Amino acid sequence: MAYKKENILIVDDDIHILELLQRQLEALNYYTFKAVSVKEAVTILKGNTIDLLVTDLQMPEVDGFQLIQYVSEHYSKMPVLVVSGYISAKGALEMGKSGVVDYLVKPFTKEELKNAIDKSLVNNTSKKEVKVSKSVSKFDELIGESEAFNVVKDIIERVKDIKATVLIQGESGTGKELIARAIHYNGKYARAPFIAVNCGAIPENLLEAELFGYEKGAFTGANESRNGFFQAANGGTIFLDEIGNASAKVQNILLRVLQEKEIIKVGAQKAQPIDIRVVAATNSNLLELVTQDKFRQDLFYRLAVVEIKAPPLRNRKTDIPLLVDKFVMKYGLEYKDRFLKVSPEALDLLLRYSWPGNIRELENCIQRAVIMSDKSIELSHIPDALKYQIDFPEEALVSLAEMEKKYIKKVLDTVGNNKTKAAEILGIDRKTLRNKMSD
Repeated sequence: MAYKKENILIVDDDIHILELLQRQLEALNYYTFKAVSVKEAVTILKGNTIDLLVTDLQMPEVDGFQLIQYVSEHYSKMPVLVVSGYISAKGALEMGKSGVVDYLVKPFTKEELKNAIDKSLVNNTSKKEVKVSKSVSKFDELIGESEAFNVVKDIIERVKDIKATVLIQGESGTGKELIARAIHYNGKYARAPFIAVNCGAIPENLLEAELFGYEKGAFTGANESRNGFFQAANGGTIFLDEIGNASAKVQNILLRVLQEKEIIKVGAQKAQPIDIRVVAATNSNLLELVTQDKFRQDLFYRLAVVEIKAPPLRNRKTDIPLLVDKFVMKYGLEYKDRFLKVSPEALDLLLRYSWPGNIRELENCIQRAVIMSDKSIELSHIPDALKYQIDFPEEALVSLAEMEKKYIKKVLDTVGNNKTKAAEILGIDRKTLRNKMSD
């Protein structure tokens, strides 16, 4: 293979993406160097002539922003192409100041990569404004641009820096925990703990102790004092999923915690102050549970200072292609070590389906399709349950004699009205056949 004169350095802590980029660039006849960390990248830069840096942003210890800044000051004429899963507006501005020529959002096609490489090498001495090749979300894992989902993102933006309690309501599989994480990790308390608790998965008799901790000897088996989830989340956020499953006793304690901002361990006499943001979620109708006396009304209003309705996927169909891209990239790299395409016919089917299981069902569907496909996800890789089903009307119930006549007619039609042959098949003589036909 005759390589072009340009040397390209690829930097990404994900070895699968690193090797994929290397194969794609070598297929375009570029000579490549690869590094899994910024430290390794700097060593390569010092010892080799590099014509283009292709780097991810999110990396442990030292991130891609620092590498870009390093290159802009030590190798000011070297163009930089950023390849990442998402970017904030602030990040785009920082990259524009540092000489980043272009930006690719994963997933991308080989053609998009080629065009970005060509553009970066042509503009290797100029500093251009960053152009994002695909729409990106500020909230990392929260993907969607539909009107219904933009309402959710707007509320997240308003509450992320305050510790008001938030109640997220929505069907199973709509991403309620992702919304809770976005509230926590995009605000000023992001460095504080985030503790997720599934209230429906903990036995009722243990939930109080798990949430608030217990003292030694508080009950049989309590051989030592132990903190609960609330203590672990102190200073940060506790996410109480399936809050509708909490017992009346736990509801009473939780109401006191929200009112007094203090907790008491099981078996303790003294209260401990707590500084915590509570985000609760449920797929139940809490107001209906309130009317049934299964959930405290005063606790409901304490939890629902801010309410977020997680929209079902059927109400945000325009987000399906974005979610499909995300899951195809995720499982394509995990299972196939490459990006896969989705045929227009398969995507049309995914857009038509109502998705009663919401995003979780879509992810499972794409995961299976990636496993079953090779290069492209086709209609044949989509489960039959998602495809159009004909609702055949049930046949009316008839008498045994009428059923017998229908069957005789079917046999006669099959043998071309040959009565001798039909009588043989039916195991009767011609006279009996005539009698049955005339009845």
